[in-house]
Amino acid sequence: MDIQNLRDHYPELLAYMEDHGYSKLYVERFARELKQILARADSAAWSCYADVYRDYTYTSRSVGYLRDKRTIIGAIEQFDLYHRFPDGRRRHELFPRGAYPLLSPEFRSIIDDYGAIAAQQGKKPTTIDTESHQAATFFLALQNQGIDRLMNVTQAAVLSVFLSSDGTLRRSASYKKSVMAVLKAGLSDHEDLCKRILTFLPALRETRKNIPYLTPEEIDKVKAALAPENPALTLRDKAIGMLALYTGLRSCDIAAMTLDCLDWDRDVITIRQQKTTVPLELPLTTGVGNALYDFLTHERPSTDSRYIFLSQRRPYERLQSRSLGNVAAQIMRSSGIRQSFGDRRGLHLFRHHLATTLLGQGVPQPVISRTLGHTSPNSLGPYLSADFTHLKDCALSIVRWPVAEEVFSND
Repeated sequence: MDIQNLRDHYPELLAYMEDHGYSKLYVERFARELKQILARADSAAWSCYADVYRDYTYTSRSVGYLRDKRTIIGAIEQFDLYHRFPDGRRRHELFPRGAYPLLSPEFRSIIDDYGAIAAQQGKKPTTIDTESHQAATFFLALQNQGIDRLMNVTQAAVLSVFLSSDGTLRRSASYKKSVMAVLKAGLSDHEDLCKRILTFLPALRETRKNIPYLTPEEIDKVKAALAPENPALTLRDKAIGMLALYTGLRSCDIAAMTLDCLDWDRDVITIRQQKTTVPLELPLTTGVGNALYDFLTHERPSTDSRYIFLSQRRPYERLQSRSLGNVAAQIMRSSGIRQSFGDRRGLHLFRHHLATTLLGQGVPQPVISRTLGHTSPNSLGPYLSADFTHLKDCALSIVRWPVAEEVFSND
């Protein structure tokens, strides 16, 4: 790392801070950091200022201490590279946030290899980013224990990332899956070492939250709220609710729908799913079609945007999937259901209702999976827990275990 410019001009930075009211203590902290950088730059294996900060992560786990170091080193970096002085208002950080830039070259290379391989395999960029970030935090946790090479990773160090000293679980099964995905990408160049670390990962059971299904009474109220004669909801919100209730589309797919997705001649909806990028074609039923037509012809703003669902105020931007959560809450409010604190109100409840209804009607599971746009048959698993029609068929008789009459007493 070339610091000749810093060596020549650092007194300007300290003089500026003194002249602009920075405390004597704060200026002294900058001076000590500058002295450290100037003294060690020639001997330390630094390629950028992120490497300077990374050295501190090996010696301290104090969040406050590291945050202060990051701020000071970031301010020095801005002065050295761009001759920018602190302004007393914003944080002086320039190098990227996150764990990745703090990793050793070997750990970074594993994540880089994963990114390239995952992109070739067609993984979504958001999935690649998530798995890369989680693996980076895993490697950084090892690095904070003084381990910056694959060959030095121990089982105890790996387990400490996932489990606290008292055995409490720190990380989830999905986090483990992300780490595994990245380590598997490193098998080409570090096969033995990555395989060894994979064996160190703890066995974790993947858990799913129970989805609070909509009862038949609640569904009746939702349908009444979505009826054309109900003035409490806008035509847009009714169209969104009808799509979610009768097609099971995800919020992200509804938000991404364009006018080209509607084939009125064939009565079909054609989309490319946001989660899987796989095309999906669904029937455009009469009820859904009428709700969409009413919205498009009577309420949708006149605009060049091809997105179907827009904001109700200028500049009429497309709705984001997170905005559909507010639409769902409005539908529930109009229906008079799910109004207690903590009640789940998202549009995913409608998707869950469609799946369980089809299951209860005996529709084959592959057909339901295709309707919901699942790429894996295992994705239907969470919905099976609410298939009460068929779950009752699995109930065991209790005739061999007589129950006292008072158990069923109305008193």
